[in-house]
Amino acid sequence: MESLVQASPKNSPKTPHHGGHHDDQNCPTLITINNNPSTQLSKKDKRSMPLLVINYLCLFIGSVSSSLLSKYYFIHKGSSIWVSTWVQCAGFPLLLPFVFTPYYLLNSTQRKPFSHFTPKILTLSIFIGLMLGLNNFLFSWGNSYLPVSTSSLLLSSQLVFNLILSVIIVKQKITFSNLNCVILLTISSVLLALGSSHDKPPGLTRGKYFLGFFSTIGAGLLFALYLPVMEKIYSKVYCYAMVIEMQLVMQVSATALATLGMALNGAFREMKVESKVFDKGQSIYWVTVLCNVVTWQLCFMGTAGMVFLTSSLTGGICMTALMGMNVLGGVLVYGDEFGGVKVVSTLLCGWGFCSYAYGIYMSTKLGKEDDGDKDKEDTHQGMEMGCA
Repeated sequence: MESLVQASPKNSPKTPHHGGHHDDQNCPTLITINNNPSTQLSKKDKRSMPLLVINYLCLFIGSVSSSLLSKYYFIHKGSSIWVSTWVQCAGFPLLLPFVFTPYYLLNSTQRKPFSHFTPKILTLSIFIGLMLGLNNFLFSWGNSYLPVSTSSLLLSSQLVFNLILSVIIVKQKITFSNLNCVILLTISSVLLALGSSHDKPPGLTRGKYFLGFFSTIGAGLLFALYLPVMEKIYSKVYCYAMVIEMQLVMQVSATALATLGMALNGAFREMKVESKVFDKGQSIYWVTVLCNVVTWQLCFMGTAGMVFLTSSLTGGICMTALMGMNVLGGVLVYGDEFGGVKVVSTLLCGWGFCSYAYGIYMSTKLGKEDDGDKDKEDTHQGMEMGCA
């Protein structure tokens, strides 16, 4: 991924940074976008558009694939909460080549891995990794107890929490564009939940229902908090390479927590038992687990990149909008019913996302016009001074 960005010349003077991300003579030059999600790539930042596209593709592929694979795991007699938690973070070795290869093998960057990694950033990365591990466990716990409809309904609330916490933590401005999008996507998720009301797990007791209910609410709140907190931290990060390094540390911390839980609860032995009772056979079981590991890592890395390159609210909106794609994936892969309620939900989802994208486009256009007018005014003033 790092090869997609342009390295700064070693002896070139430092240019003023904008939007919060610092430039460094040994770091790749990356786009920097401020806390307003309406501020997007300017003409001079087009060199980083491939990086933004790749991160969104990682989020798209990871979100849809992990959703389908998780469903595949559970419908074929997979049932371990800890296995479901562990696969969400155990793919951190996949990040190692992107951290070390550009410097040690390709010589494509002058920045040594983990340079500028202060004790504060390391501590924050470990702490947030543990928070992510807890979030993964709560998500898996709620998923195992609640019907799909209730789980979707509760998780949809994270976007509203995300907007509120973004306003508090990173001073996110509320505009008609982002407020309209949040409302439409939330309604879309509610309709999606209502359209899946028949998907109730067998033997769901009252106690398990409440346990799953509060676990899912906790997962939504933690992830809604995670996004703006990461945006706040990324404002002190020098370059995208550091984002990958921070993600590596966070995923290692989350994996350590999940592995400890797996060991204490005998989940590693449980995996062997599950592989034998898995409907599709042992080899397919291990392939499913491995693919889950890869797709969840794509999802989290794509989320981190979207928050760094845009904003926490944009990342949350993109993730919620993908719920519609998850529905379509279920229809295409598993033959799920696609009734009128789900159709309306998917259309609202697309409408909300498109309205947000249009709001960004208009804000970008107005910003360019303002910059052009300012340049003309400065030129005119310079000519007047020259004539004087």
